[in-house]
Amino acid sequence: MVALSNKSKQYGLIALKVLIICLAFAYIYVRFSRNESLSPREFVEILSNKPWWPIPLFFALATLNWIVEILKWQHLASSLDRLSFGQAAKQSLASHTVSLATPNRIGEYGAKAFFFEKKKRKRVLLLNLYANLNQMLVTLAFGIVGLIILIQRKTLSLSLTKILLLLGITVIMVILGYAFKERELVLKGLTFSNVSRYYKGLSTSLKVKVFIFSIIRYLTFSTLFYVLLKYFNAPLELTTAYPLLFVMYLFVSVIPSFLLVDVIIRGGVALWLFAHVGVNEITVACAVMTSWLLNFVFPALCGSPYVITQKAP
Repeated sequence: MVALSNKSKQYGLIALKVLIICLAFAYIYVRFSRNESLSPREFVEILSNKPWWPIPLFFALATLNWIVEILKWQHLASSLDRLSFGQAAKQSLASHTVSLATPNRIGEYGAKAFFFEKKKRKRVLLLNLYANLNQMLVTLAFGIVGLIILIQRKTLSLSLTKILLLLGITVIMVILGYAFKERELVLKGLTFSNVSRYYKGLSTSLKVKVFIFSIIRYLTFSTLFYVLLKYFNAPLELTTAYPLLFVMYLFVSVIPSFLLVDVIIRGGVALWLFAHVGVNEITVACAVMTSWLLNFVFPALCGSPYVITQKAP
C-alpha cells in the first residue's frame, strides 16, 4: 500500500512537471504569435534582411545577463548550502522556466525552494526575495534618475498632481508596512520584523556582492536593449536612449503582470516612451521581441530539462 502511494506521488510529480513545461511553452507561443505590433512573419522578414555578424554579440550580452544572475544566486544560496556554479545555474534556469507563465513570475520562489530540504525552504524564499528586492532597488534608482533627466529635457511631462499622487501612494505603503510589521505574511512565522532581522543578519560582504551583481545585470540588459535598437536602425544616441531605457524598466517593474496581459501592457510601455523621440513602432517592437527571445525564451529552453529531471530532496 505504501509502495503504491509512493509510486502515485512520483507519477503525480512527473505529470505536474510536464504540465508546467506545457504552460511555459504555450505562453511563449501565444506571446510570440499574437503580438499586435509585429507579426511573426514580419519579424522574420525584417531579420532576414539584417546582417548576421552582430548576433553573437546579442547572445553574449544575454548570456552575461544570466551568468551574473546565477552568480548572485550562488552567493546568496551558499549562505545555506555551498553551491557550485553549475548547481546555481540549474536552480536559476529551472525556476525561470517554471515562473514564465505565472503572474509577476511568482512561481520562481516555489521552484527554487523545491531544490532544498523542507527545513531550509523558508530561508530560500527570503533569499530569493532579497535578490529580487535588490534588483528592484537598482531599477528604482536608475529609473528615478532617468525620469528626472527626461522631465528636465521636457521629453516627458508630469503634472504636480501626478507627482503628489505618487508621493502619497509611497507614504501610504510605508505606513501600511509599519502597521503590519508584526503580522504574518504568506507563511507561518514570517513577519516583516522577522524578515528584517534575517536580512540584517546577512554579512555585509554578501550584501555588497549582491548589490554589485544587481547593478551589473541591470546595465547588461539595458545595453542589450540599446544595441538591439541600433541594430533595427533606431536613430538614438546613448545620452538619449539610456534615460528612456531607465524609465521603461521602472514602469515595467511596477506594473503588475497577469499572465498574458503583460504582452499588451509591457510592450506598450516601450512603444509609448520611444515614440516621444521619434522611434517608429516597428523598430521598437523588433527590439522588444528580440530582447524577450534572448532574455526569457532562450534561458527557458535551457531550464526545461532541469524541471523534468529534478527530484525532491
